[in-house]
Amino acid sequence: MVRDEILIVGEYVKISGKRLDVIETLKPGEVKIPKQIATDTGIRVNHISKVLGELKNKELVVCINEEVRKGRLYRLTPLGEEVREYVIAKE
Repeated sequence: MVRDEILIVGEYVKISGKRLDVIETLKPGEVKIPKQIATDTGIRVNHISKVLGELKNKELVVCINEEVRKGRLYRLTPLGEEVREYVIAKE
């Protein structure tokens, strides 16, 4: 049975094609810079930055080097990995 938190946040991700694309392109244990995510998804970098901010606020992704201005690295959190698994299974 899927936890309520996963259902709620998973549906939040699924209602936005951009959020869904970003979650899908970040594989568990993988780190990427926004430009790589933009290339992989076909979404412009300025939109990727906004989406990453939304996902960060929901604790689905984390930036592991916040102190840099360019080349920030993002990865899924454990919650993000669970949500990714849920949304991919529901497609």
